[in-house]
Amino acid sequence: MERHEQLSVIVDRIVASDEMHTKWLNSLSMMENTGARKISKYEHPVHTGIIVLKHAAEEARHAYYLKRQIGKLDPDACPDYSYPYLLAPIESYHYLNQLDVDACRYVKNKLNLSGREMKHGAYLLVTYAIEVRADMLYGIYQEALTKYESRVNVKSIIAEEEGHLEEMQKMLEVFHPQWESLAKDMCEVENKLFEKWVAAIAKILNDSTVSQSY
Repeated sequence: MERHEQLSVIVDRIVASDEMHTKWLNSLSMMENTGARKISKYEHPVHTGIIVLKHAAEEARHAYYLKRQIGKLDPDACPDYSYPYLLAPIESYHYLNQLDVDACRYVKNKLNLSGREMKHGAYLLVTYAIEVRADMLYGIYQEALTKYESRVNVKSIIAEEEGHLEEMQKMLEVFHPQWESLAKDMCEVENKLFEKWVAAIAKILNDSTVSQSY
């Protein structure tokens, strides 16, 4: 079974269960919110362009939008981002934070950059890798939502993430002539963290199935 198909099976199982689905939405919301806060932290107090402001605002909106979608399934579910209300909470929190650390180390060692320049390079590469992932993941998620005729939908997020990816590519082209090689390396780093996250979620789903059989 190909990786895309395996992920589709996992997401299908999540959408089929309101309890799992609310935690999934909450986990995605938490990660979008983490991204928004990281961008805000990265922003220069003076030299901040409109694209960075737009990106931070849209990531925050995604977090809010996903949180609102939970109410369509259970208005009382997942009041905050505490561990009991997330799927694979440790891996969910670790995912973006570790990717950020890995990106800073990569830019420092690969390009010999430090300070603001290092943070800028890391921001571009992390955001690019995340947008590539979001394009794939939200696409699979929307397919499952359509299949199960769910009241939840993420079509607006998909459209905005596609725009983000184009913007990041343009910024990376300005940042470095070998941006494609750098972006490929960062996507490989991101993929390892993503695989750990998916494996943790799959284990929760499998454990839940086993417990229900008794």
